[in-house]
Amino acid sequence: MPGRSRYNDIRARRTERAYLSPEIERQREQTLQALTPAPGEFLLDVGCGPGLLTRDLADAVGPDGFVLGLDLSASMLALAAERCAGIPHIALTQSNATSLPVCSGAADAVTATQVLLYVEQPESALAEIRRVLRPGGRVAIVETDWQTAVVTAQDADLTRRLFGAWDAAVASPRLPQRLQPMLREAGFGDVRVHAVPVLSTRLDDEGYAGTMIAQCVASAAATGAASEDELRIWREDVERRAETDEFLFCVNRFLFSAECW
Repeated sequence: MPGRSRYNDIRARRTERAYLSPEIERQREQTLQALTPAPGEFLLDVGCGPGLLTRDLADAVGPDGFVLGLDLSASMLALAAERCAGIPHIALTQSNATSLPVCSGAADAVTATQVLLYVEQPESALAEIRRVLRPGGRVAIVETDWQTAVVTAQDADLTRRLFGAWDAAVASPRLPQRLQPMLREAGFGDVRVHAVPVLSTRLDDEGYAGTMIAQCVASAAATGAASEDELRIWREDVERRAETDEFLFCVNRFLFSAECW
């Protein structure tokens, strides 16, 4: 099955709007709490996207610290550059998660949000994160399990197919189910896992729920996971429920935090 489409400028802007939603803002707050950044530290934000967490990390470490934001997408890095302009203790670089441009043992902490599921061998990315961390350094990783997705729609079978096809279109689907032992095998200790539900009762085209539903429908159409008629009927049903305040969307993300041993 074809993988998910790469970010272009339009898709990057759409993702940025979705990540400004209150649901994802709460996720960033929980990530910061798990990572406990301190003034003066050197942090890596792997898969920094539009730079929302990158900027929060820079605020936490202050002018005596430094944050390096990394992303493969030039479109995402352009948005991050806009958001982080004028902050001298932030740098942004195009890089993948399996070859981090940082000396071994240099970083105090690393974050990676929605990154490892795109890596065919997540173990290689975890090994690279451990390489750049100092002894006692921390990591915070957020990934989504789309098997947990819930949407108020009459056709439950099609709903499962939609999100199953979306999950299968990445290199490492169902990653949260495997990530805890993988972290231990990579040399991390004190591994902790917290569920981060992304819940919405409003269908906002620019919010997280609206954005993800639109992307899942488009992906299902492109891959043949459902017919155009099926998708149209399903989408109309969801939109009717939203108009009568019957809409509910929820998917579980999982926040993994650990220390480099």
